Amino acid sequence: MEKIALVTGGNRGLGRATVLGLARRGVDLIFTYNSAVALADEVARDVEGLGRKAIPIQLDMGRTSAFEAFVARVAEALSELEAHRFDYLVNNAGISHHNTFEHTTEEELDAIYRVNFKGVFFLTQALLPLINDGGRIVNISSGLARIIVPGSGAYGALKAALEVLTRYQAKELGPRRITVNAVAPGAIQTDFSGGMVRDNPELNRQVAEMTALGRAGVADDIGPMIAALLSDDNRWVNAQRIEVSGGMSI
Repeated sequence: MEKIALVTGGNRGLGRATVLGLARRGVDLIFTYNSAVALADEVARDVEGLGRKAIPIQLDMGRTSAFEAFVARVAEALSELEAHRFDYLVNNAGISHHNTFEHTTEEELDAIYRVNFKGVFFLTQALLPLINDGGRIVNISSGLARIIVPGSGAYGALKAALEVLTRYQAKELGPRRITVNAVAPGAIQTDFSGGMVRDNPELNRQVAEMTALGRAGVADDIGPMIAALLSDDNRWVNAQRIEVSGGMSI
């Protein structure tokens, strides 16, 4: 039976790599984008070029009030794919934040909380009726939940909270045989955080020196790994934090 995945933030970076990694494994896709329609359409064409189907849907992860309408649109997309439920959920969409503990404002903390934790919590909750029993959920955490980099406290703390939520979800969704794991990428060369790892040669060098494999990661180091984790070969992996960082700060 063919599988269907829903990936949030699937139009670029790690999300795009995950979408394409799943398509290469024969999975059809529903994925979200916030505002970059052209990029979303390009990813959909890439998926179709791999012989799979892809349906992009707009979603702002920071607006829980929009989740009910989004779930209804997902149900419509599933009908287009001749299905009633989907199999894999990848909670990838998120925003970055860089400020010291001393200077982080309430507004900054609220913004990152709404998208990176509250949004994931309530979107997953809202989508539960559409996830097949025996399905799989992957929450995207960060190496910054383990590695302490000054100026990343709010971001890292909320990613750590997401890892705790992952274990609770795994326990509570166990009766439905739904596995839930957290994938924690290290420093990756994408446009996330304004492309700081990709475009800042000094930072890129520092990351490489901190990493056992001697370089900063790229999106294709992460997306195919997530696609593999979602496969039936990894059906017994559950409630785990899996860091994918090339051996950073070990």
